Amino acid sequence: MRTVLAVDGGNSKTDVALVGEDGSVLATGRGAAFEPQSAGVGVAIDVIGDAVRLLGPDLVPPFADHVAAYVAGADLPVEEEAIRDEILAREYGRDVVVGNDTFALLRAGASGPAGVAVVCGAGINAVGVSPTGEVARYPALGRLTGDWGGGMGLGEETLWHAVRAEDGRGPATVLDRAVREHFGTRTVEEAALAIHFGDLPPFRLHELVPVLMAVAATGDEVARSIVVRMADEVTVLAVVALRRLDLLGTPMEVVLGGGVLTARDPLLSDLIERRFAEQAPQAKLIVADVPPIVGAALLGLDALGAAEEAKTRLRAHFHAMA
Repeated sequence: MRTVLAVDGGNSKTDVALVGEDGSVLATGRGAAFEPQSAGVGVAIDVIGDAVRLLGPDLVPPFADHVAAYVAGADLPVEEEAIRDEILAREYGRDVVVGNDTFALLRAGASGPAGVAVVCGAGINAVGVSPTGEVARYPALGRLTGDWGGGMGLGEETLWHAVRAEDGRGPATVLDRAVREHFGTRTVEEAALAIHFGDLPPFRLHELVPVLMAVAATGDEVARSIVVRMADEVTVLAVVALRRLDLLGTPMEVVLGGGVLTARDPLLSDLIERRFAEQAPQAKLIVADVPPIVGAALLGLDALGAAEEAKTRLRAHFHAMA
């Protein structure tokens, strides 16, 4: 039986799954963050190998017939090629496909390979695939390429407004008190300086997302304005992808994923639904209910030409684990 090594490499962890062609899940594991842009491609591929070897001491390359690696940091074709070449050089699999992790989200949440996916986790990105295989995507390099939002972006905005409220440069908001209470500091400035000097790691800004949502739910105008902008960004990413593919007037699934969206905050969810009703009424919104590793495995099974029964078995396995 042929096998697939599915990889979902993200900014905080790397999930791997060894899957049989019949959809049976032979093993799953988790490794460190996948960060080719900061740590280097070689180090990032080491993370995959280390995660797989944790599945069993007897596992040696090639780990599978096909490697389906859908990872953060594969935002441009040249980056996908570099990662693929390194995986092939390590002989992790006989055949390798590399893509951005947003493709895995789409395949995990949609009923088929076509649709649009918007991920809002630590960062934000979107991809669209037409029924004929055409692709719409974004460079997704942060503010350099016009991106705004995601967990880190929302955390930064929350801290920015809290600091300005505290020192008088900005309008009053409950966010200043909420930030102080969350980090246990005397002032918001103290929290900002702790991040600047490394006493608080920057990734902890992500913790401010639920703080922001809670304050926005009270009607705080500043907090609410940030959440409104986040809803606008999620919507425009999907709407533009649909327009590029000439699918805006066609019934199409739009998968929402990443921690910010799968948290299903009532205010943010309502704002997004309202905007889609106005701007893309044919879109069917789906909040992903299985992890992106399922999408990577499904894409791998697609590449092997596996039967639909195999894909159903794979989904059932992960639904049972949820």
